[in-house]
Amino acid sequence: MMVAQIQLDDITVDVVLKNIKNVHLSVYPPTGRVRISAPSRMSLDTIRVFAFSKLNWIKKKRENIRNQKREMPREYLDGENHCLWGKRYPLSLAKRERAPTVELTHSRMILTVRAGTDKSAKAAIVARWYREQVKAAVWPLIEKWEPILGVSVNRLFVRQMKTRWGSCNPRARTIRLNTELAKKPVEFLEYIVVHEMVHLLEPSHNANFVALMDRFMPRWQFFRQNLNRLPVRQEDLDRCGCW
Repeated sequence: MMVAQIQLDDITVDVVLKNIKNVHLSVYPPTGRVRISAPSRMSLDTIRVFAFSKLNWIKKKRENIRNQKREMPREYLDGENHCLWGKRYPLSLAKRERAPTVELTHSRMILTVRAGTDKSAKAAIVARWYREQVKAAVWPLIEKWEPILGVSVNRLFVRQMKTRWGSCNPRARTIRLNTELAKKPVEFLEYIVVHEMVHLLEPSHNANFVALMDRFMPRWQFFRQNLNRLPVRQEDLDRCGCW
């Protein structure tokens, strides 16, 4: 693997040359750092030409990152708002000498913990709960779309991800999804599931991928644009910031 840099006007681009088949262009928060991963055989001059061809896209991504709404850091205190599938629930904190739980009523999220539980432990409890919500919601969507797309998913992983909503390993036929999707309206979860499953047919974000998305989910660009407008965690997300 070789690491280098190229310059696009006033933007410095990190370039990583490694044993891959396609070029991957990414813009990362919070500063709008730009990175290109490219096949080892590709010259820096060729990569520079490619990067200049995407300069408007890069600038737009960097502007979106700077303007992206950020959620306030969570303190896990009574009355603090938390979201599930796009709906806000005020938090009620209960202290009990039993295993910690998160429960949802029609109007509140109840976090039950032992006395003395600190903020980081509360955050971990809630994060595990969100992960289970995504897992429970995703498998029915996978089962719905497998016959439509003519693909099969071998394994699903759900975890907190800093740079994207989801990813796909076409060889292993596995999908990874971001825990944060549990906070967004469920239609965005379905869009990301379809996006990653289409990568089982087309690994890259090329014209064929776009055509497949247009065919199977005609409103996918609407979902992508609106998902990217929703607030993100303070430390988060590039949200499909890869070309």
